[in-house]
Amino acid sequence: MLRLIASSLCLRCHRSAALPLNFRPCTTTVSSAENRHTVEALYYLSVDIQRIRKLKGWVLCHHPAYVLEAASLLRDMGASPPVIAQVLALHPEAVLCSPEQMQAQRELWLSVCPNQKVLVGIIEKFPASFFTASAHHANQRSNIAYFQNLNLNKRIIVKLMAAAPQSFSRPIGENEEMVRTLQQAYLELGGEEANMKIWLQKLLSQNPFVLLKAPDVLRQNLLFLRDKGFTTAELLHLLSKLKGFVTELNPDSMLHTLVYAQDTMGCSEAELRNIVLDCPALLYYSEAILAERFKGLLSAGISMHQIIETPTVLELTSQIVNYRIQRLKAYGYDVRTGSLEALNGTKKDFELSQGKLQLRRERPMFNPVAPLNVNG
Repeated sequence: MLRLIASSLCLRCHRSAALPLNFRPCTTTVSSAENRHTVEALYYLSVDIQRIRKLKGWVLCHHPAYVLEAASLLRDMGASPPVIAQVLALHPEAVLCSPEQMQAQRELWLSVCPNQKVLVGIIEKFPASFFTASAHHANQRSNIAYFQNLNLNKRIIVKLMAAAPQSFSRPIGENEEMVRTLQQAYLELGGEEANMKIWLQKLLSQNPFVLLKAPDVLRQNLLFLRDKGFTTAELLHLLSKLKGFVTELNPDSMLHTLVYAQDTMGCSEAELRNIVLDCPALLYYSEAILAERFKGLLSAGISMHQIIETPTVLELTSQIVNYRIQRLKAYGYDVRTGSLEALNGTKKDFELSQGKLQLRRERPMFNPVAPLNVNG
């Protein structure tokens, strides 16, 4: 009976009570501490049980578990068997959610998702964001309503829920405070209220994690940069270009970075500010990273003057710089005498520039969406 249920994933009937003793898969061994029905249901769904045992073995010991119910929910939304197996392997905690919890999440997400196909794609990438504890549902509903009242695009709300689920699981007041802080900073720095909604949408889209930061961190960092001589217009430029990642930093780390960069490049404070405005990513790099990149550029015959003229080249690792120098050299281009702009751009942009030695920079190299490691 279970073979038919597991293979068809038709789980609208009641849960099977137990597997017959003569119907045990010989390719998996169930320990005495594990929930036999969980292990065997996962086996028939072709889930990587060994991976679960290695990383999250405790899930297999939990009672009760709802393996077939989770699979049925995903199948009803259009997920294929391989996708179902992948989701349960990556996030086996999904089987601990009751059918009521899963259905509540499905309805909640579909209130902002355009359709079930999109939702399945999100679950495939962010299963932990969908399969959450029922204790968080009230906060999720309140936060969805709050962001909808801000007239944010539903696509942005979905991205926030998927990439930064903690921001929707926490009390609504914490998100309200951070959003107010961002809006106040934007207006105080000269931003126009008519453009604030678009600015906020872009910021949250590029950096969903900004909501999880303390509002005081943003204020302290802006005050520090103001004390370093940046004007209000320049601060707004940094806040917008960095998509709010300034909340990842702190005055001490920025001070060490700026002092080291100024000493190394031998520039004035005014010149340093212009360099930062051209290459805001400079604020994120530690002394060790900058030292390695300066060394790599200088050892390739590039002058400090060239680096100051095109500071965005510091966004590239030494390995990438060396590779691109060799590629350009094959086309007869010598970066020691030419512009460093030929080195810049994303990998795609660089490939497009080959042969013509013209750069198409359609987006910044520094990726403010990627998880940030300030020290590495």
